[in-house]
Amino acid sequence: MLNTEMAAALNKHLNIELYSAQLYLSMSSYANSIGLKGAATWFMVQYQEEMLHFMKFYQYINSQGEHVTLGPIDAPPAEFASLLQMFEKTLEHEMFITRCINDLTELAVRQKDHATQIFLQWFVTEQIEEEENDREIIGKLKLVGDNGYGLLMIDNELGARVFTAPPADGQVP
Repeated sequence: MLNTEMAAALNKHLNIELYSAQLYLSMSSYANSIGLKGAATWFMVQYQEEMLHFMKFYQYINSQGEHVTLGPIDAPPAEFASLLQMFEKTLEHEMFITRCINDLTELAVRQKDHATQIFLQWFVTEQIEEEENDREIIGKLKLVGDNGYGLLMIDNELGARVFTAPPADGQVP
């Protein structure tokens, strides 16, 4: 059972995850519009993962006897200067998410809310992977610079990313 402060904090973060999904959906559309189909695929997979994260929070809040409160969400940016800028913004956003998850974890520790601590541990680990992947892609993009051939090779590599759907039992892993 969640106390009021924890329920409010988890609901706030659930809405942040929804913004994350919209941000990556916007980036996918923009990448598609400039002919970077691989990057569009990469960001679409990122969108799907963020919706999975949203659903994890949704299910956890409900499983703890609380209800989800959806709030207004700011519109994400719709245009970007370059693929490098999109990934720099992605890393910046993921670092923000990491801080949010860490703050939630600290709140759970202070409240001795062991169930929520266990729930959040998956996200702590996930954020390590998210930031590492973004840094790797940024490094490659900086390496090729404005070289069109290099950019196309990276775009092709990004297009190989595939979303892995959760199990058919309806439970979000």
